[in-house]
Amino acid sequence: MLLLKILHPRLLHSSSRASNLIGPPHPVSNLRPVLYTDRPPSSQPRPRHPYSLSEFTGGTQDHNLQWRLQRQALDAFNHNYWTDSNTRFEEAKQSVLSSLPESSTPLAREHALSVFYRKWVMQESRRGEVYNIEWRKRNFEEIASAVRIEWRNLQDRVANLMTFNKDK
Repeated sequence: MLLLKILHPRLLHSSSRASNLIGPPHPVSNLRPVLYTDRPPSSQPRPRHPYSLSEFTGGTQDHNLQWRLQRQALDAFNHNYWTDSNTRFEEAKQSVLSSLPESSTPLAREHALSVFYRKWVMQESRRGEVYNIEWRKRNFEEIASAVRIEWRNLQDRVANLMTFNKDK
């Protein structure tokens, strides 16, 4: 019976959470930025936090802020990788195309690009693997932080419910 009171739908509702917004694709990285709705409203952009809260001890950590910082760092890491990768790709592709004579046939252009794409994939495979490993690691850390926050929120709701029931 107590479990039913703890897990009452009103205590676990998610309908009041605001939805994140998705912006238009960035012209170079082609990533659509997430505009997080859990930031405090402000007319000016918030400065980035210069420190990781894990550097501090003594129980003063704000886990929500730590999670937001992780999320921002992951988004920046992802954006930087794809901006750099796409910029280098376009420069290399233009170099191949500009090396062809103007009288090249469309078939010759397609062949040159096919050779270029194959070389590009081979050349970038290790870099892509390193990126994927780091992205997955950071993503897992972010998910783990979010789970810890939700777990603490649930514990707080249960504790509040228990306190409320004792007062009755």
